Amino acid sequence: MKQRSPHSKTAPSPLNRPKKISILVSDFSQESVGRWGGSVRTFILAEALETLGYDVELVGANFGDHYPALEAMGRRWSLKVEPGTRYPSFFKSAWRISNHVDGDIIYAHKLKPSSFGIALLQKWFKGKPVILDIDDWEMSWHKGDNFRYRVRPMKLLRDLFGKDGWLQDPNHPLYMSWTEKLVSQATQVTVNTEALQQRFGGALVPSGKDMSAFDPTLHNGEASRAHYGLSDYKVLMFPGAPRAYKGVEDILEAMKILGWRDLRLVIVGGSPYDRYDQELQKNWGESYLIQLPKQPPEKMPQVVSAAHVVVVPQRDTAATRAQFPLKLTDGMAMAKPILTTQVGDIPSILGDAGYIVEPESPRSLAAALESIFANYPEAEERGRQARQRCLENFSLGAIAGHLQSIFEAY
Repeated sequence: MKQRSPHSKTAPSPLNRPKKISILVSDFSQESVGRWGGSVRTFILAEALETLGYDVELVGANFGDHYPALEAMGRRWSLKVEPGTRYPSFFKSAWRISNHVDGDIIYAHKLKPSSFGIALLQKWFKGKPVILDIDDWEMSWHKGDNFRYRVRPMKLLRDLFGKDGWLQDPNHPLYMSWTEKLVSQATQVTVNTEALQQRFGGALVPSGKDMSAFDPTLHNGEASRAHYGLSDYKVLMFPGAPRAYKGVEDILEAMKILGWRDLRLVIVGGSPYDRYDQELQKNWGESYLIQLPKQPPEKMPQVVSAAHVVVVPQRDTAATRAQFPLKLTDGMAMAKPILTTQVGDIPSILGDAGYIVEPESPRSLAAALESIFANYPEAEERGRQARQRCLENFSLGAIAGHLQSIFEAY
């Protein structure tokens, strides 16, 4: 008998192999989880699960065009992506996506038919455990509990069979409202805010950051400001896509109240959803606003390092009360002074390591900015405290700690 080399590799015993987890992604497009090229919650959860020794794959549809960031994600992750289509052809796409899933545990990200709906097929037909992750109240964008689809025969026919009919969208709010009613079918639920926990139950698993990537010791603020042409300014930074509910205009109004000539708000990238960023530029750009182009994820720590203050001025809405703003942990991880508002989980996320004012109050924001720049060394110390708080509560290790007991049960 031929002897096996002592250095040859053997396949692991089925009893000893790591369990495989299939994360079902609702949409890989640039308008959804692909917007930041792999730095959003979907991928943070995947990284945290990998640190626990699980084999992780990401499976789902791309409802947009093919784009370079998707290829970059494919080099980092095991991706199985099908083209996102509209009904009735989405039935075929959903079937193909379901056939790609070969994990022992299904982790469906977002309460949408294109993720949780497909995951339930795996539970009902293959008996696999399905864990549902909810990081937004999707229906809050569609009047929440007050959403109604009014059935009128001609309208229904147009929506179902007309060109670009609304009900041909696999994630139309009508279908999402039906999907909400199936939450109890999940084997387990994870959420990232207390508001979502109150609505849907489940275990609280906060969002967070890869703290090794967002490391302030690797960047110099002055050098970063010089690189992006910001050396002449006190830089307030909103490192995300601006939308009305995010309160960017409240900060701009606060800057107008202060009247400081060297104060600028820097936003990074534009809005993939509408023309709101262009309206901001038109109304505020000359004296108050600088818009940097969209940056690849690996550049975001350098971009954030250019900020004197990271601003997260959320307005108080049903949507924002349910959100965990990732921009908050961008600033915390980079040890930046943070100015934000008392909305949802923000006070419990930031604690005393920043500046929190009432929402939709430009005068309160202006007063806080005066206080920050009047004693900037104290603001910097709060920034260092914010990073420590992020390390303890919102790092990959902290998130993995939350996930471990949940996934070990299966």
